[in-house]
Amino acid sequence: MDTDKHGFNLPEGERTHAIIGCAFEVLNEVGHGLHEKPYENALVVEFGLRGLPFEQQRRYEVRYKQVPIGEFVPDLIVGSTVVVDTKVIDRITDLERGQMLNYLRITKLRVGLIINFKRPKLEWERIVA
Repeated sequence: MDTDKHGFNLPEGERTHAIIGCAFEVLNEVGHGLHEKPYENALVVEFGLRGLPFEQQRRYEVRYKQVPIGEFVPDLIVGSTVVVDTKVIDRITDLERGQMLNYLRITKLRVGLIINFKRPKLEWERIVA
């Protein structure tokens, strides 16, 4: 796992930078500390305004030994390459990082972005599997 809060050098660096820019705009407009869903929905609006391609609540089958056992529904997939997980938590921890690694494994994508809207200052982490 590789994390990078600011760099463009990781895979999908420009796309994640654009997503983070959208998140800043959402935080500035909506404020901090609401539930997660309003932030997810506001990001959808902002992605649309900026022309970023995305899917909201896409379903992925989860299998155990080739047997379907459930499904995983990520908040957002941007550009068919980045899993975006909106959070309203005290801070991003190893729990969220581990979850994102599982999300990347299930979706077969390489890059995830955890965005935390809990505080007035946006927190985010880029995870590369």
